[in-house]
This record gives sequence, structure tokens and C-alpha cells, in this order.
Amino acid sequence: KLSSVYIPYWTYDAATQSYYSGERGEHYYETEYYEENGQQKSRQVRHTRWYDAAGQVARFFDDVCIPATKSLPEKYIKRLEPWDLHELKSYEPAYLSGHKAQTYQIALDEGFEHFKAIAQNVIRDDVRSDIGGDEQQIHRVDTQYANITFKHLLLPIYAGAYRFNGKTFQIVVNGRTGEVQGERPYSWLKIGCLVFFILFVLLLLIGVFAASR
Repeated sequence: KLSSVYIPYWTYDAATQSYYSGERGEHYYETEYYEENGQQKSRQVRHTRWYDAAGQVARFFDDVCIPATKSLPEKYIKRLEPWDLHELKSYEPAYLSGHKAQTYQIALDEGFEHFKAIAQNVIRDDVRSDIGGDEQQIHRVDTQYANITFKHLLLPIYAGAYRFNGKTFQIVVNGRTGEVQGERPYSWLKIGCLVFFILFVLLLLIGVFAASR
């Protein structure tokens, strides 16, 4: 059985300015000579030359969604994205008629810390791109946040669970797009048989190929 539920979310907007220091690695190659079976051979060996790097990057984050519920598995909730936030409507009690609705279980400031963790991953990618070169090392990133705004949203999902062979499996469905995420049972007997069949076919093909030579 599936239940329709409005799940609380925070969305955050912020302009970021990040100052970094690190190193840029550039590859170069040297010829190395060695002996093999009494013969002298050569090969190209890669080395990396490192240079200090420092600078700044800027990015504006728009409507980064942070689930404000703890009652559903976060890994499945996050996979329901993206949400079509351009279709948002101002809250009216009538929208909740016939549906359940949760209150937020993650406070605004706690949600902002989740947002900053997501932002930092994006910013570090920007820093690597700004450093350039073949490899990058990041020693420090200091980020300033400005023009911070947020929204409190209620987004529609269907949540449910089913039992199979004595185990309970939970599923969630995006109420806008129909995207389904959750758990499912696996038959290890069927998986084992499939692996055995694939190995048998590979051995058969190898035998045919060897016989034809």
C-alpha cells in the first residue's frame, strides 16, 4: 500500500567567493633504459613537476534541495531529484486535503550545514579546474557566503513498503515525475545460475576459437 505524503524540504540560494591555495602538477617524461633478456630496451617514464597555485573562484548556488525529514532513507529521497521547482505554488491548506504532511525534522541551520557540504564539493571541483595542469593538490579553501536566502517547501511523494519472504522492503515515488526508488529482493540462486551460464558460454566460445586455430 502506498500513502501520499508531503515531505518537508529546505532550499538554499547563496553567492560564494572562495580563496584557495594548492599546487599544480604538470607531467613530463624521461627516457629510461633497462636490460631484458640480454637486450637493452627503453621506455618512457612519467614524472610530475609541482608548482604553487593560489587564487579565487566564485559561484552562485540556486535552489539546492535539502530534505528536512529523517523518517525516510536519505539515499532514496535524494535519488528522486530533480524536482520541477519552477512549478511551485504558494502554500494553501486545501492542497493537503486527503494527504499526509510531515513537519520538518531538520532545522534550518542544520539544513544549511548540509547545503554547505554539497557546495564545498562543487567548489573544490571549481578550484581544481582553476588550478589547471595535469594534477591538482588543494591545501586550503576558505569560502564566504553572501545573499543567503531559503524556502520551506512541501514536495509530494508516495511512500510505502511491502513484505516478501518475511522481509520488509521500502519504496518511495516522486509524486511529480513518477521516479521510483527503494529496495527490492534479490534471488541469489538466480544470480548464481546466471553467472554460471555466462562462464559456461565464455568457456564454450574459447573452446570453439581454440579448435578453429
